[in-house]
Amino acid sequence: MDTPLDAEFSPIREHRADAGLGWLTASPDTLPAPLDAMSLGEFEPDVWIPRSHPAARRGVIGLDNLASMDVIHGPRRVSPVTYDRWLTILRDTDPRFEFTDPPVRHSLPMALAFAATAGPPTAFLTGPAAIADTSPGVIRLPRPAGTGDMARVSIADHPLTATAALVWNGDLPRPLQQILFDTADGLTRPAPTSLSRAG
Repeated sequence: MDTPLDAEFSPIREHRADAGLGWLTASPDTLPAPLDAMSLGEFEPDVWIPRSHPAARRGVIGLDNLASMDVIHGPRRVSPVTYDRWLTILRDTDPRFEFTDPPVRHSLPMALAFAATAGPPTAFLTGPAAIADTSPGVIRLPRPAGTGDMARVSIADHPLTATAALVWNGDLPRPLQQILFDTADGLTRPAPTSLSRAG
């Protein structure tokens, strides 16, 4: 099933699904019983701002500067967990802060073109897209074509993050739980490196 998951992973807890891959914004220990989870890594959004913004040259924007802009993100129904958590963090900086829904879904170039031509300075915030707390450009994908007058930056101190997690119901038969755990464990292990013998 491709369906938005709430913070309690209700479809799994209510036995409508055996397991799910989703986003956590709190520790896996906070999930309600009988759910079990395994973290697959912490991710953060890509942030796009006008190239004319001073932060574009530095490649990093402060949360206070971001909160002072119009920020396109969402819609909430796509990922209510990250949407609500990130909105709360931005409202801690500016209590009046609100996200603006994207004018077009599934088209980053069109959303960026809209943001670039908007009246007040406008930023575009993706969902979790890059491994958090890495140097800019290390794990990020290449810049997509058609970004025009927008530049991709990171947020200072990485305040907006979400943990990718495999979540399953602890009531599942033990052999099935072991398969899920082994699968998640295989995804999180570093790839083996080849060794060469000095000759």
